[in-house]
Amino acid sequence: MLSYQHAYHAGNLADLHKHALLASALAYMTRKDKPLSYLETHAGRGLYRLDAPEARKTGEAEAGILRAEAEGWLPQGHPLRQALAAIRATRGATAYPGSPLIAGHFLRPTDSAHLAELHPAEHAALSEVAAFATPYRQDGFQMAQAICPPTPRRGLLLIDPSYEIKADYTAIPRQIGLLARKWNVGVIALWYPLLTDDRHLPMLDALAGAHPDALRSEVGFPPARAGHSMIGSGMWILNPPFGLRDEAARIETIFRQRL
Repeated sequence: MLSYQHAYHAGNLADLHKHALLASALAYMTRKDKPLSYLETHAGRGLYRLDAPEARKTGEAEAGILRAEAEGWLPQGHPLRQALAAIRATRGATAYPGSPLIAGHFLRPTDSAHLAELHPAEHAALSEVAAFATPYRQDGFQMAQAICPPTPRRGLLLIDPSYEIKADYTAIPRQIGLLARKWNVGVIALWYPLLTDDRHLPMLDALAGAHPDALRSEVGFPPARAGHSMIGSGMWILNPPFGLRDEAARIETIFRQRL
């Protein structure tokens, strides 16, 4: 069983980048009176506590979402701020939602959600907090390939692996290629780390060659601790919703100015 536990990293700078773009995309997509599907391949537990021992041990949330909120990085009315406020109103002031609950904030009764999480404890926790969705305890790529094209056909897929399996870097372009052929109207969003050894670059080259019009948004930040190899966050988005390129540019500017 893979050892990655996002509870140690919830609310960090990578989450801020990823969740700001995800919330903005879903806020726009749910303005239209048409149902949509939301899929996630590596959903995690869905809800985290920033006062939990795991979060306190790393301090990554303090350098991430907590600092951003204290310093007003995101403007009033930003979709991520709206989602955080609504979830904390029901889950408590120290709650931090993972991407499933951020999505759940925007999804409507006419929408559908499919969340895959292979880790048994994380899947059990996810099932408790994501009643709006169908949870799957299986490989996320298998789930996505089986469901796509989903019903409703309009929708968004988030791929957010831990990259503990190094083969993910070579497998992901092929997985996305298959999904895009099945679901040519789907918004396919991939999160990836920026690493000191640049092992993510061949994956991005392969994606760019196959999908030259996709959005690629990257932000850099200091390593969380000495010797840590992640120095930034990336989001690659096929078929980005209207306005998301501008939102990505705004977020990138904020990171450059603040860090």
